[in-house]
Amino acid sequence: MEQLTLFDDRRYTAPLASRVRPDSLEAFAGQEHLLGKGRMLRQLIEKDQISSMIFWGPPGVGKTTLASIIAGSTKADFINFSAVTSGIKEIKNVMNQAENSRRLGIRTVLFVDEIHRFNKAQQDAFLPFVEKGSIILIGATTENPSFEVNAALLSRCRVFVLKALEEKDIIRLLKSALENPAGFKEQHVKISEKQLGAIAAFSSGDARTALNTLETAVLNGEISAEGITVTDEGLMQCISRKSLLYDKNGEEHYNLISALHKSMRNSDPDAAIYWMCRMLEGGENPLYIARRLIRFASEDVGMADSRALQVAVAAYQACHFLGMPECDVHLTHAVAYLSMAPKSNSLYMACEACKEDVKRQRAEPVPLNLRNAPTKLMKELNYGKGYEYAHDTEEKLTHMQCMPDSLKDRKYYHPTVSGEEEAVKRRLEEIERFRKLSHQETFPEEESSEKVLPEEKSSEKTLPEEKRTGEKRTEV
Repeated sequence: MEQLTLFDDRRYTAPLASRVRPDSLEAFAGQEHLLGKGRMLRQLIEKDQISSMIFWGPPGVGKTTLASIIAGSTKADFINFSAVTSGIKEIKNVMNQAENSRRLGIRTVLFVDEIHRFNKAQQDAFLPFVEKGSIILIGATTENPSFEVNAALLSRCRVFVLKALEEKDIIRLLKSALENPAGFKEQHVKISEKQLGAIAAFSSGDARTALNTLETAVLNGEISAEGITVTDEGLMQCISRKSLLYDKNGEEHYNLISALHKSMRNSDPDAAIYWMCRMLEGGENPLYIARRLIRFASEDVGMADSRALQVAVAAYQACHFLGMPECDVHLTHAVAYLSMAPKSNSLYMACEACKEDVKRQRAEPVPLNLRNAPTKLMKELNYGKGYEYAHDTEEKLTHMQCMPDSLKDRKYYHPTVSGEEEAVKRRLEEIERFRKLSHQETFPEEESSEKVLPEEKSSEKTLPEEKRTGEKRTEV
């Protein structure tokens, strides 16, 4: 006689998550900020007064389940639509059906799963029908709708943000599945609170992952006359490796790199290393992380520790030479160094301020004294006239103006007193004092600005021709 297994019973052919899907708000776990007593979304569902909306949240938090609950409670026609398998033709057919129902006074609720997978043309096909009320659109997405849903369509929808479930909510779901006749009630499963907690922790707030893990653990449990016992050894095989939520082209990619960058900026090496490892475990290219570290070295450390840039570049080269998994320690080295380095964003601020002036101000011609004069004609046009060669002075400084006249008093770089930049700040202050003093000596206040300088004080006369004009030199 052939022995039957769980897989031979049709009750167990569907995944556990589908069999035990809640069909009421009372059975729904989590999202108390939306579905708690008196919350807006709960009232809209209970009163059957829903409008077009977008459910945004990570996988396994109840977006499709909420749509299923709405389908069971609304008096409107409910159509389940998948962005993965449907195109423009299917959309138009459904819209025509909805328009005919509207003329008969029947509302149509259209649920679109994975709405971010629709392109702009497909999303535009919904817009006129949403505007005139032919359909009430409910979209579900794991991606930020600000980027993935057309602005015109998004403006006509309320966005409800669903959060990852807490461990207590996951444990509640697991216990419900064990007691549900559609779940494992008849199998008399023995599983400890500690094991349930391990599954909940492993799932990272994803109910579907938790239920799938429970199902695998039960199917691989020890069978006896009393029922099925989930063993620690069998459970560990089910949760030996976590499938991290990470899409290298999606929002979580940017969330994690933002967390890494801000942890380093906040001088928190432990958090920074954690977020870096999350990215690596999710399959991120180590060279991408290394490139972001190079940017950070100048943007957030800068002159406070110029060695930071060398460390970051060296980490990039090490990642290029070795690749994963060996290069993870080099990235850790760079992340820890950048986290603990003194911080200064003065270079970043100087660059941004200067870019604004470059964009908004007219393009000033290069002053004549800063131009090279390699030809006779250029000399006759006064190219290089008035150039002062800093190396001919004891201080290696001159009072020559290098900025265009319209920006001569503009300051972009404001060094901080953080780390090694304090010495840079003192040096810059000395340079500014020297130039101010030199300017006062050269242009005393009691003298008229129109007075011609004595010949002996003209730097142009005392410098060799080559150094005055900058010929055969390129000053950067």
